[in-house]
Amino acid sequence: MHIGIYGSGYLGTVVAACLADFGMPVTVYDENAALSAAPFGDVPYHEKNLKDIVRRNLRAGRLLYSSSLESFAERAQVIFLAEDFPRDLDQITLRLARLTGPESLLVLVTPVPVGTARRLEGLLEAERLKTPIVSHPLFLTSGCAVEDFNWPDRILLGTGSLHAITVMKQIYRPLAMRGVPVIVTGYETAELVREAATAFVATKISFINEIAGLCEHVNADAVDLALALGLDKRIAPRCLQPGAALGGQFVESDLEALSHLANSAGMPLRIVGAAREVNRTVADRVIAKMAAALRQLQGKEVGILGLAFKPHTNSVACSSSIALAKRLLESGAHVRAYDPVALNDAKLELNGTVKYCETAYAAAEGVDALVLSTGWPEFRALDFDRIKRLQRTPVLVDTKNLLDAQRMRGMGFQYLAIGRA
Repeated sequence: MHIGIYGSGYLGTVVAACLADFGMPVTVYDENAALSAAPFGDVPYHEKNLKDIVRRNLRAGRLLYSSSLESFAERAQVIFLAEDFPRDLDQITLRLARLTGPESLLVLVTPVPVGTARRLEGLLEAERLKTPIVSHPLFLTSGCAVEDFNWPDRILLGTGSLHAITVMKQIYRPLAMRGVPVIVTGYETAELVREAATAFVATKISFINEIAGLCEHVNADAVDLALALGLDKRIAPRCLQPGAALGGQFVESDLEALSHLANSAGMPLRIVGAAREVNRTVADRVIAKMAAALRQLQGKEVGILGLAFKPHTNSVACSSSIALAKRLLESGAHVRAYDPVALNDAKLELNGTVKYCETAYAAAEGVDALVLSTGWPEFRALDFDRIKRLQRTPVLVDTKNLLDAQRMRGMGFQYLAIGRA
């Protein structure tokens, strides 16, 4: 079975590489394939293991790129619509359906609002095109997208076509054989699951951050509290770390689309609204801690370690680190920053307002406070004796609770964590 991937962005690259790694021939449509570096294995996204998988499958001849839509559509029995954003989706769907046969499938993995697949099906029916559509949300997290694709919690298929279900189960047979459950629903349910999952995670993260704030006022420890909560089988430990914020390129659009849908139906989601508001205040709490420690932020030098929204990715979409940098600048502080892979993306968000550093030690040089803002594992292994000597004043703000508080304070740092008295 030949698979086609319409879209050569982040989502399309991950899907294409992972499906090719299943052993299937995959062709990616890219209108600029002849000019793109992707056919040579140069992936412009920092995503763990992705570049290796792309290069392996290019060498094996399973992963191909095409700039001819006609030959791309004629070759593929199943086409995954996998652009990062739903631009011109109606026209693309109609054009592909006209080029494919009735036995082909169009699989919608681009994040879309509820009702999109039903609308696309209506467009095809109006043109007397019988290509089945499958709404197939993917639950990929930047930094571990390959792992999420290969070890998903479930495979969700929104379709009423028995032929489509059979074909999709054949594609995902390597995962189904491992016991990954396949759930078949209607279009709207599948689309709503993705938005609801994002909203639930946002609610969980916002809840632990509010509790962490309470811990600081009642002499409790939010890290120990989160561990105890996570061991409750009704709650589970994932996404229960104080100081985290929900980020990524699809998060805000998911939450906005869900809120719009609910408001349009006359059923506003108050819990989701509150979770979004709490999620936006993560940077505010860090600012308050720093202002208290430094007495004022105007004219102060602040170093930020980490600008990506989470480790193992270069994405700064909805990053609390970027929000923190902006708030510091608004408060009159001077900001220096370092990130292992996200500096180029961060520059697009922050322009020339921040001094970008090549190392963590350069970011710490001469600062009044240093903030660990993204949980990169390498930050645990820094030489903090050296960092203390480099700082003007030894204020260390650990927004991800990466470090040992007792050790840092024993070294002479004014160590400020999240949710720890």
